[in-house]
Amino acid sequence: MTSTTQTFTVTDDDTAIAVGSGSLPVLGTPRLIAWCEAVTCAALSDLEQPSTSVGTRVEIDHVAPNAVGDEVEITATILKRTERTVEFDVEAQHAGQTVGRGSITRAVVDGERFMARLESRGTGR
Repeated sequence: MTSTTQTFTVTDDDTAIAVGSGSLPVLGTPRLIAWCEAVTCAALSDLEQPSTSVGTRVEIDHVAPNAVGDEVEITATILKRTERTVEFDVEAQHAGQTVGRGSITRAVVDGERFMARLESRGTGR
């Protein structure tokens, strides 16, 4: 199985207070999810234009807190890849301890056609 790993450092902008998901200065769950999605995108950097991917399903358990300054290492492992979808297992760790884990599914789409459909609905810019 193919895996991609990236490391992120928790800043004040990543806290639950800053992202509006709580009242404590700890890593906010929405930011953890965003980081996990970013790593899955990096794992699909080999897609040829105009193909890209969009998130379709996220299931993340945030199981331990992180303070500002902590480094969080996120690994996304491809479990299943078809022409249209890619399923990932994701795990976030700090100092060898799991702080988050779950799964993310991304759909492979033609980016130009995807945006054209959106624009034809009269939404967006």
